[in-house]
Amino acid sequence: MSNLKIKKAAVLGAGVMGAQIAAHLINARVPVMLFDLPAKEGPKNAIALKAIENLKKLSPAPLGIKDDAHYIEPANYDDDIEQLKTCDLVIEAIAERMDWKHDLYKKVSPHIAPHAIFATNTSGLSITELSNGFDDELKARFCGVHFFNPPRYMHLVELIPTTATQPEILDQLETFLTSVVGKGVVRAKDTPNFIANRVGIFSILAVIAEAAKFGLRFDEVDDLTGSRLGRAKSATFRTADVVGLDTMAHVIKTMQDNLSDDPFFAVYKTPAVLEALVKNGALGQKTGAGFYRKEGKAIKVLDPKTASYVDGGAKADELIGRILKRPPAERFKLLRETDNKQAQFLWAIFRDVFHYIAVHLESIADNARDVDLAIRWGFGWNQGPFESWQAAGWQQIAQWVQEDIDAGKALSNAPLPAWVLDGPVAAKNGVHTNEGSWSPAARRFVPRSTLPVYEKQVFRAPLEGESGADPKTFGKTLFETENVRAWLDRDDSDVVIVSFKTKMNTIGPGVIDGLTQAIELAEKEYAGVVIWQPTSLQLGAPGGPFSAGANLEEAMPAFMMGGAKGIEPFVKKFQQGMLRVKYANVPVVAAVSGIALGGGCELLLQSAARVAHVESYIGLVEVGVGLVPAGGGLKEAALRAAEAASAVNATSDLLKFLQKPFENAAMAKVSASAFDARAMGYLKPTDTIVFNVHELLDIAKKEARALSASGYRPPLRVKQVPVAGRSAISTIKASLVNMRDGRFISDHDYLIASRIAEAVCGGDVEAGSLVDEEWLLALERRAFVELLGTQKTQERIMGMLQTGKPVRN
Repeated sequence: MSNLKIKKAAVLGAGVMGAQIAAHLINARVPVMLFDLPAKEGPKNAIALKAIENLKKLSPAPLGIKDDAHYIEPANYDDDIEQLKTCDLVIEAIAERMDWKHDLYKKVSPHIAPHAIFATNTSGLSITELSNGFDDELKARFCGVHFFNPPRYMHLVELIPTTATQPEILDQLETFLTSVVGKGVVRAKDTPNFIANRVGIFSILAVIAEAAKFGLRFDEVDDLTGSRLGRAKSATFRTADVVGLDTMAHVIKTMQDNLSDDPFFAVYKTPAVLEALVKNGALGQKTGAGFYRKEGKAIKVLDPKTASYVDGGAKADELIGRILKRPPAERFKLLRETDNKQAQFLWAIFRDVFHYIAVHLESIADNARDVDLAIRWGFGWNQGPFESWQAAGWQQIAQWVQEDIDAGKALSNAPLPAWVLDGPVAAKNGVHTNEGSWSPAARRFVPRSTLPVYEKQVFRAPLEGESGADPKTFGKTLFETENVRAWLDRDDSDVVIVSFKTKMNTIGPGVIDGLTQAIELAEKEYAGVVIWQPTSLQLGAPGGPFSAGANLEEAMPAFMMGGAKGIEPFVKKFQQGMLRVKYANVPVVAAVSGIALGGGCELLLQSAARVAHVESYIGLVEVGVGLVPAGGGLKEAALRAAEAASAVNATSDLLKFLQKPFENAAMAKVSASAFDARAMGYLKPTDTIVFNVHELLDIAKKEARALSASGYRPPLRVKQVPVAGRSAISTIKASLVNMRDGRFISDHDYLIASRIAEAVCGGDVEAGSLVDEEWLLALERRAFVELLGTQKTQERIMGMLQTGKPVRN
C-alpha cells in the first residue's frame, strides 16, 4: 500500500457538520480550507468566516483550543476553487439533497487533484448514485465517509465504498482516519443510512412503538433505556432532542423512500408525535423544545395525548432495577416472563432489535462485528446488540424471538434467517469467536482487519465472545499487589508497564509503594517504565481516567487518629514517591487519557515524558476540597517559572512567569484537551499527543525506548532555584483582596489561594532568594496540613466524598 500523506484538506460546506469536521482536522494538525457559497453582501468569504467564528461558541467545543479556529482557511467557490488542486483530501458536507450535491460536484470535480481522495459526508444517501456523472478515474477515488455528530467526540466514522472505489483508496483513508484523526472506522455497505443509523434509528422507532403499546411516558422510557442498559445517559428521547428531531425525521424519511421492500417497512412510518413536533418547529435542544422543554430550572416532558408539557420524573420500578442487575441469561428470562409492563417493554425492544439485525445483517454489513462496533461507537452502547444476544445465550434468545414472531408479537413477520438457528453460529453459540465474526455472505467467521495501522493497537476494541487480550490480565505479570500491577506486554519486552487497580486510579500509599517497586525493578533489568491504565480502552474514546488524584478516603484513618498533623506522613510519602518518579534512572513515561486531576496531574508533571490522548483533561483541582496541591505540583510550577525566566534573562521578574500556573491552581482550571493542557503548561511542547486512544500504550512504550536508547539520565537534583518571594506574594494577595471584598470569592477561597501563592513564590523570603526542592515541598506540606485543620476545608472534603460535588463555603 502506498503511503498517503494528507498535507492539506478541503471541506465543502460550512454548515454545522462541515465546520466541525474542519475543526477536528485542525485539532489533528491537518491544514484545511472551508468552502461555501460566495456571500451576496460583504466579504465573499462571509459564510465560511461566520461558521469559523461560531466554532468558538459551540458546546461541546469542536476545537481543542478555540483560538485554533484561525487556522481554518475560509474559501468560496468563485475565488478559491482552483486551490482545490492543492488538497489531498476533499470532503463534501453540504445538505442532504442529492440534486444539490450533484450540482456542486459538477462545479468542483474538474479542480480536484488527480491523486486526491474525494469523499462525501452523508448520513444515508447512496454513494453510488452520488458518483453518477463522474468519469471512471474520479469514481475510483470517491467514497462515503460518515462522521457522527459532534465529530470531535464521536469515535465512529463509517467508510462506504461504491463498487468502483479502489480498495487502496479505502485502506489509505481508513489508516488516516484511524491514526491521524483518531477514529474507530467501520466499513459499511452502500445501503440507506448505512449501519449505525439504520440499526440505531430502527431501535428508536421500536422504542416509540413499544412505549405506545405499553402506555409508557417518554421520561419513564428514558429512565429505562439509558445507563440502566449500559447506554448513553441521554437514553432515547433526550438523545433525539440533542441530535435534532428534524435530523431524525430526515433519516427516517430516507428509510421510507428507499426501503419499500423491507419486511420492517411499516415501522419506518414517521411517528405522529415526531411529525407534529417537527411541524410546530419543536426540533429539540436547538429550538428549546422537543420531547422535553426547559421551563426555568424545571425540565418538563411532552404528554403526547394533550400535546402539552408536564412535570417530569417518571422512573423505572424498583423491580426492574433488580432484574437488570442479574446475569444476562437470567435477566432476559425475567424480563420476558415477568408480568410487569416495564419488563415486557424492555424484552420487546431487545427482541425487536435482535430480530432486525438478524434479518438485515447480510445486506448492511460485511459481518456482525461491524454492526456491534458501529452501534457502540455511534450510539454510546456499552455492548452492541449482537453482543447482548450472545451474552444472554444465543440459542435460547433465538428460540424466544422466533416464538414471538410466530405469535405475531414482533414488529414484522419475517422469520429469522436460517444461519441464526442452525450451522456454525448455532454450533459456536454466537456470531463472535476467536476466529472472527460471522459473515452471512461469506458463510464464515471473518477475522479483523490486518491493515498495518492496527499493529499500533496493543488492545483493539474487545467483543463479547472473543477471548481476546484482557488488558487487566494480559502479558507477563512481574508483580501484582492490591493497588498496582507491573507487567510486560511481551515476554521479551524491555519496558515495564504499571497499571493502577484503585477506584478511578487514585493514588495512595499502596500505589506509591507499587510504583516505587516497579521503578527499582526497571532500574535493574529494563529500559523504562510506562504508567498506563487499562480503562483507557472503554468504548474507544475519550478513555481514562489516568488518575482522579490522591486517595482521600485512604488518608481518613490517619486524620481520625491524629488530626490534621496525622496526615503529614501521608503527604510526605506522596511527595517522596513523586520525587522517585522524577529522579528514576530509567525514563518514566505517563500515558495519559481522560482525567488527570490533582495528584494524577502531579504524577505526570514529574514523569520524564508524557504521551497524552487528545481528550485528556488535566488540572490541579485541590481547591475544590479546600486544599492546595501538595504532591509537588506547586513546586514544579516554581521550578518551571524559574527555568523559563532564566531562558530569557528575566529572573528579576519571576512573577510574570508564575501568574498562569498560580491561576491554574487557584481557580482549579482543567484543560479542555491535551492541546489546551500544553498551553496551560501541564504538557511540554516536546510531549506527544495521540488521537487514537488505542495507540496510546504503543506510542508511550516507543517514547520510553527512544529516551533509553538516547542515553537517558534523570535531571540533576535541584539545589538552588530563585523564587519570587514575599513581594510577589503581596502583589498576588492584593488582587485576591479585591476579589474577596467584591464577593467573587469567599474568605476561605482567599485563604486557600493565599497559601498557593506562598508555595509557588517560595515563601516569606526576599525576591531572588535561592531555595532547594525540599524547601518548596515543605511549603506545600505545611499549607496542606494547615488547611486540613480548618472546619471549612473539612466540610468541603466530606461534601465531595458524599456527593461527588464541590461545596462552596
